[in-house]
Amino acid sequence: MKTIDSIPTSKINRASKLVTTGAKVGVNYLKYYGDKLINPDKEAKERLNKNNATDIYDGLKQLKGSALKVAQMLSMEKSILPQAYVEKFSLAQFSVPPLSPPLVIKTFKKYFGEHPNELFDTFNATSVNAASIGQVHIATKNGKKLAVKIQYPGVAQSIASDLAMVKPIAMSMFNIKGKDSDKYFKEVEYKLVEETNYILEVAQSQEISNACYHISNLKFPKYYENLSSERIITMDYMDGEHLSEFTSHNTNEEKANILGQALWDFYMYQIHNLKKVHADPHPGNFLISEKGELIALDFGCMKSIPHEFYKPYFQLAKKENLSSKDYFIKKLYELEILKDEDSKAEIEFFTDMFHEMLSLFTQPFHQEEFDFSDAIFFGKIAELGERYSKSTDLKKMNGNRGSKHFIYINRTFFGLYNLMFDLKAKHVKINNYLKLS
Repeated sequence: MKTIDSIPTSKINRASKLVTTGAKVGVNYLKYYGDKLINPDKEAKERLNKNNATDIYDGLKQLKGSALKVAQMLSMEKSILPQAYVEKFSLAQFSVPPLSPPLVIKTFKKYFGEHPNELFDTFNATSVNAASIGQVHIATKNGKKLAVKIQYPGVAQSIASDLAMVKPIAMSMFNIKGKDSDKYFKEVEYKLVEETNYILEVAQSQEISNACYHISNLKFPKYYENLSSERIITMDYMDGEHLSEFTSHNTNEEKANILGQALWDFYMYQIHNLKKVHADPHPGNFLISEKGELIALDFGCMKSIPHEFYKPYFQLAKKENLSSKDYFIKKLYELEILKDEDSKAEIEFFTDMFHEMLSLFTQPFHQEEFDFSDAIFFGKIAELGERYSKSTDLKKMNGNRGSKHFIYINRTFFGLYNLMFDLKAKHVKINNYLKLS
């Protein structure tokens, strides 16, 4: 794969890259208008989506950083984005052009004051894995194989300006109006800034791995503080294949069930026992070892769950609470889904909408065991998402609904459900985490 010798870091240079990308998208639309005159509209629209997804991704992967991270986040929204975007943006998880070796060494010397070969016995300046915020290199020290993650230059400094550039797109896509929208974007900005703090990530990684080490069939790398800094992390190199690669060929149902249970227990234990969660559940953050163990990586994005959000959120996961309309509406106000200034029409619309969504989405919590390979269940989720994304009634209303904490908690559950479906995990014990306390 071609390497990158420099990354645009100034606001002007990054903006100009997006302007160039926008011009390509404009040309694609001109082609589309001509295409649909002579071809079926559905075929023409699919070609438009494919061309736009390619050009947008190609532009973002040159920028890296938070712009590419947003694309990665959007790739998990399978029920909202056209498939062409999901497929292309998902590459941001673990397949983007890496920094060139000279730029890697320059970055390393900036934060350690030394050439990597002075710190490690061996260091490969060619990346083995490149994602949105950083890339990974292999090193050795005292006979141990290590993974060294180096953050791209300028990522931390460009977060605010990057989000300002993509804000109009996100607001349109998710029907976010101007009023009160800042709290959602500030939440994303805050978490992205945290992700660039590698000292914090090492601390979070050690905290979670120590707290969850006892979960069966789950492994973590060891992290080395003395070989890490604010922009570089050193950890054990873990052998395994990405979860998405594993699921593409696995036919062993028993192994899939074991991995699915480990993944589910890992998330439920964090959420209910630690009141914080690994809020970046995409395939690039999980490996499958040769022994069939789940390896969890990358704890840069951790979301703490405040009690005032946790309590009503999970109270609405109980079947009996969904059946009580007065109780249900009360919890919608606590979660900021309903507002005091809402009209009668808005109260009725959003009460019905969230009742339908939660009645479907919380089904796994209403059973002792759940079959996450059930294509009918996931098909209903996709159909519901698509229906509301096209709802003219919803677009007329203020779509800014819910506490800011929904952003990462919902993202966590959507990502977790998708991973469980990819694994085709069956007979998953929903409350198994209670035995792990």
